[in-house]
Amino acid sequence: MKIALLGYGKMGKIIEKIATDRGHEIVLKIDEHTLDQFTVENLKKADAAIDFTTPGSVLGNIQKCFEAQTPIVVGTTGWYGQLQQVKNDCEKYDSALLYASNFSVGVNVFFYVNQVLARLMNKYPYYEVQVEEIHHAQKLDSPSGTAMTIAEGIIENLDAKSEWVNLLQQNDGETIGQVKNNQVLIESLRIDSVPGTHTVIYDSEVDSIEFKHTAHNRSGFALGAVMAAEWINGRKGFYTAKDMFNFDLK
Repeated sequence: MKIALLGYGKMGKIIEKIATDRGHEIVLKIDEHTLDQFTVENLKKADAAIDFTTPGSVLGNIQKCFEAQTPIVVGTTGWYGQLQQVKNDCEKYDSALLYASNFSVGVNVFFYVNQVLARLMNKYPYYEVQVEEIHHAQKLDSPSGTAMTIAEGIIENLDAKSEWVNLLQQNDGETIGQVKNNQVLIESLRIDSVPGTHTVIYDSEVDSIEFKHTAHNRSGFALGAVMAAEWINGRKGFYTAKDMFNFDLK
């Protein structure tokens, strides 16, 4: 299939290699140097687009893909406050969009098992739960989109929790702020070049349970994004990674 890359930084280049290794062709590569090529006409040449850009540009990119009738996979986060409007536009243009906070196969397995674990732990309210996420120092947003998805999965299945709160850990290891009983703490830490580590911790007076996913590099995210482009090719509608992986939580 023919793929348009919206965002050609580190992630875009990894996606390009994985896509070509899987037999696909990159027909458009958009970054700050090639914005003149970012047209509806050029997007129409692609079977799907993959967006890893910024919250400030992603909504415009999505809109242009809708106009071109080019299915788009969105790995950019920070725009979810506009989800309903984007969904409405997707239906209006009869186009296709698949978004996720993380496309990694391993992370999506983690998301699923996290919900199963939370449902099990609902029977044992004396365990307190929190989420810890560690990323590279260049990551300015906090918490990560992946951590938010993990916390939301806990909230959906744990009666005692109704919202999450994020506290950024200081360089001296101290976390500033307080957490209410109904809140899931997301503790964020920024360390050197860590691609991404997420841990769910259930702690009680007698023991602790830790459930962890550690990314060794960005390749897992990139592979999942290419798989998402393969999945959405030829489809219409508004989807999340749950639709693609199709785990059956019962």
